[in-house]
Amino acid sequence: MADISGADGDTVKLLKECDSGIKMGIASIEDVIDDVKNNEFRTLLHDCKTEHEKLGNEIFDLLNEHNDDGKDPTPMAKGMSWIKTNMKMAVDDSDNTVADLITDGCNMGVKSLSRYLNQYKSADHKSRDITSRLVKIEDNLATDIRQFL
Repeated sequence: MADISGADGDTVKLLKECDSGIKMGIASIEDVIDDVKNNEFRTLLHDCKTEHEKLGNEIFDLLNEHNDDGKDPTPMAKGMSWIKTNMKMAVDDSDNTVADLITDGCNMGVKSLSRYLNQYKSADHKSRDITSRLVKIEDNLATDIRQFL
């Protein structure tokens, strides 16, 4: 486990939150992508998942440099997301429902990651850049899928 004090501590904490968020985002996309009927929508989700995976690999490498193994989403967060997704999809499995669920997830991600950027001000440039890139990916996806709401 990494020494988590000072700037190095903020760097590791920020990277861990990004790691958790990326894992949550990938899982959320995987939960719904097979239900998407519109090819353009499915492609947007697939491309976003790929971007998440690439950033996840960068984060993994940086965490390794800090001798840290990352962070999984909490079982409570994963469970609540799974329940919400499955309940909404059971009632209405349309692309509108998927777009609504993914938009909610993106908005939560943007909000959380922005809060972590403000909280971990001493984090190094690389980790702050990755976090900003992840925020942009989430924000762009939410915008791109509005047409399916």
